[in-house]
Amino acid sequence: MAVDGALPSAVDAPRDADALLAVRRLDAWFGVAHAVRGVSLAVADRSVTAIIGPSGCGKSTLLRCMNRMHETVPGARVDGEVRLAGQDVYARGVDPIAVRRHIGMVFQRPTPFPTMSIRDNVAAGLVTLGRDRPSRRRTEEIVRHALERAALWDEVKDRLGASATGLSGGQQQRLCIARALATEPPVLLLDEPTASLDPISTQRVEELVYELRRDMTVVIVTHNMQQAARVSDRTAFMLSGELVEYGDTRSLFTAPADERTEAYITGRFG
Repeated sequence: MAVDGALPSAVDAPRDADALLAVRRLDAWFGVAHAVRGVSLAVADRSVTAIIGPSGCGKSTLLRCMNRMHETVPGARVDGEVRLAGQDVYARGVDPIAVRRHIGMVFQRPTPFPTMSIRDNVAAGLVTLGRDRPSRRRTEEIVRHALERAALWDEVKDRLGASATGLSGGQQQRLCIARALATEPPVLLLDEPTASLDPISTQRVEELVYELRRDMTVVIVTHNMQQAARVSDRTAFMLSGELVEYGDTRSLFTAPADERTEAYITGRFG
């Protein structure tokens, strides 16, 4: 940890022992393209961590590595560790589907299943539980709870059987968040979740992210530094696939330790 008021480095705060999610010496490739280079960071439980940086810096790739989505891309590969509550999700024998139930993800553009109702969209992730799939009554309770957590229940409770495509863009994105929350993952990954939304919808999603820290860990990739400053406890700055700086959000934005971070947040590049 930082000593005598010094800013924390990219790898020492919080320590792995204090972290729910810990990335260790992670490298990721698309074929021969080295997209993420030796990244290590630890994410504390019940917190929001933002990842910022210019387009193409590897931030979305890093996020996708955290729940093994990166390996779904042909020719992609990963080296290093991602530990959830101490267990390496890349260890031999670990089921990637199970990983994604515990580390949920929401993408940049809303992706509701167009042939499913609002209710069935939220319950879709429960199908992967197989024999452990909850009863119909329990499923209804889970759907309601997930929609309430996503601040969407009051807007859709009278049309749960309607198509999800009838919702606004902002509502669809909150529906996707509810779908991710239905399996009760301890970690939620958000990849620029407001990039395609209007200002009012963006505000609602940001408020939701801020509230979710009460009982889960959130990692959000954003191109919007003001958004990172508003919603996150800690911020990581990436450049050319490397983690340049990682620390308390307020400190990183007001007194960055690395001149490259300062150049980015003051708009001199990016």
